[in-house]
Amino acid sequence: MFRYKKQTDKYKNKNYSFFKKKVCYFCVNKLNDADYKDASLLSKFITERCKILPGRASGICAKHQRVLTKVIKKARMMALLPFSVSEKGLSR
Repeated sequence: MFRYKKQTDKYKNKNYSFFKKKVCYFCVNKLNDADYKDASLLSKFITERCKILPGRASGICAKHQRVLTKVIKKARMMALLPFSVSEKGLSR
């Protein structure tokens, strides 16, 4: 008689995947507001094409994502961050 092996350990199942939940950078470091003058901090949350990263990619909570978006836009208006990258720097 053939017996099936039960997979009691959920990690042995190949269809099961898990991920570590990202934590908000501002909540962990106890920063209340982001400053538009801190371009090095803001550059962590934009892509190489100068788009704002979504919260699910950066791990920032919704409250700080709204604040961060306004701060990045203000930094762009003050010419501390670029609006976009020129196509000369990109290669296809």
